[in-house]
Amino acid sequence: MQYDMTDFSKVLVSENDIGRKLDEMADAIRRDYEGQDLLLVGVLKGAVMVMADLARRMPPQVQMDWMAVSSYGSGTKSSGVVRILKDLDADLTGRHVLIVEDIIDSGVTLSWLLGNLRARGAASVEVAALLRKPKAAVVDVPVKYIGFDIPNDFVVGYGLDYAENYRTLPFVAILDPKVYEG
Repeated sequence: MQYDMTDFSKVLVSENDIGRKLDEMADAIRRDYEGQDLLLVGVLKGAVMVMADLARRMPPQVQMDWMAVSSYGSGTKSSGVVRILKDLDADLTGRHVLIVEDIIDSGVTLSWLLGNLRARGAASVEVAALLRKPKAAVVDVPVKYIGFDIPNDFVVGYGLDYAENYRTLPFVAILDPKVYEG
């Protein structure tokens, strides 16, 4: 597949690197949750790619559910206000929950989500994220499984978008400011 690479300043994480990191994360998750009732909770829309590829590396007994929360509008910065757009179908009582995220930016949304899911009676709630921007953190959020720490740039690909574009890229790249500063 060909891409217009002029839209990107730099490719940060290649498709091969993503696959290798997901293998490592899945191995650790399988070890840590062996014999337990694990529910993967994907955060829509960005985590679709991470969730699908991570879940395929899990035992067939691992279940999945989806939640959509948002602190973004159509721009490149978090608004800081968290809204539930789609809630979970599963009952979390007594279950081990692993939130699967594409990226941790400010931490505001994820901090809110951790508190919300813990209040629902889960046995445990942990986080797996492919990407984290340590310099963007406003709230310190504990992350049990982390793929890559990246710089505080606006990135797209592998589920991450700008105005609903670029999600299907198999890699993560810095979006060139000319694309969104127009």
